[in-house]
Amino acid sequence: MPATTVVQPDSAYTIDRYMLLGMTESPLREPTFLVLTALAEAPRHGYAVIEDVLRISDGRVRLRAGTLYAVLDRLRADGLIEVEREEVVQSRLRRYYRLTALGARRLTDEAARLRHNADAARVRLRRGGLLTDGGAA
Repeated sequence: MPATTVVQPDSAYTIDRYMLLGMTESPLREPTFLVLTALAEAPRHGYAVIEDVLRISDGRVRLRAGTLYAVLDRLRADGLIEVEREEVVQSRLRRYYRLTALGARRLTDEAARLRHNADAARVRLRRGGLLTDGGAA
């Protein structure tokens, strides 16, 4: 059995492996997409991510702490985010997460996929004479 090499999640190896394997992952679930989006702007701690997701989604998505930390754990395991720093605030550990290069690529790819699908829907609605909101196609 070949030896196993441990690599940092955001290393060039991971990115090359992602591209080489053609990991056209399944679509991201909305909470996962929104967590990545929140971290794209700046590193954030858990509660700040919850608040930002609420803002980004115009109040539609309210993440519970358990859901958030399950998403963060999965994203860390996948190499899409990493812990930037930790600090103690009022005797509690506060962990700040940031997007990795791989995470930025995955978010960019998913945003492009969503944009493509939305554009296709608008085109077909317009062709069918059903586009009434003036949306651009």
